[in-house]
Amino acid sequence: MYSMTGFGRGVCQIDGREMTIELKSVNHRFLDLSMKMARSMNFLEDAIRKQLQEALARGHVDVSLSYVNRREDGREAAVDHAVVRAYQQAAQELAQMGVEGQLRLADVLRLPDAVVLSEKQEDQQALTELMCGALDQAVNQLKQARAQEGMRLKADIESRLAYILEKRAAIAQREPMVVADYRDKLRERIAQLLGDQAQLDEARLMQEVALFADKASIAEELTRLQAHVQAIEEAMASDQPVGRRLDFIVQELNRETNTIGSKAADMQILALVVDIKAEIEKIREQVQNIE
Repeated sequence: MYSMTGFGRGVCQIDGREMTIELKSVNHRFLDLSMKMARSMNFLEDAIRKQLQEALARGHVDVSLSYVNRREDGREAAVDHAVVRAYQQAAQELAQMGVEGQLRLADVLRLPDAVVLSEKQEDQQALTELMCGALDQAVNQLKQARAQEGMRLKADIESRLAYILEKRAAIAQREPMVVADYRDKLRERIAQLLGDQAQLDEARLMQEVALFADKASIAEELTRLQAHVQAIEEAMASDQPVGRRLDFIVQELNRETNTIGSKAADMQILALVVDIKAEIEKIREQVQNIE
């Protein structure tokens, strides 16, 4: 099970060229990629997207790419002839005005915009190889980080599920007592209303108790609640992306808990339901970070 939170960094160096790719991932409903790179590297974007879509299922991923060329032929100098001629003309005019000295080669090289230094046209195939090497490293590191965070989330959720099952067992133990308490309270109320001399219709009393027991029965909800807990545990054991499935199961878990609270007319059960709902809410928050 993977979290959607993590960081990965990859560096690839080949023949004087060096590329670094950093991946920062946080939770998101879908796979959302944000690229940051020099305009000259934009041709790599489609390949990066394809590789990340194959490796990741969900999450907002910030992709940062930087490149350095340390090769001797990595740059080229271009002479701006028009600029140099303008400087020569200006030098001649200054000489006619009586300014002494001559315009030399060393002087021209220092003149603004006379010689323009620029990056040489890069070999796109070589850059693609660099990108693949750096991205492989970054993705592997990112997935390792997401796996470690996923293990932490899994352990936390498992502990909360164990707590929920503990409270569920307490509710199941309390449920039969609810009907018995209702019967005793109903008998006592009828006796108070009719007085000591009136004869209690035991059959009618049992009928009312049976109706209440049927209406307040939470046996099915308790069974489904346990089944949902088991489904969460099974999903977390899968190697596939399970975030959306877990989110759905947690919603069903919360629905059954709400039904138990509404059907069981008992303060002790209601207190246990509140405890369960608090844990479900914490699980829901954790599930939002699972891929």
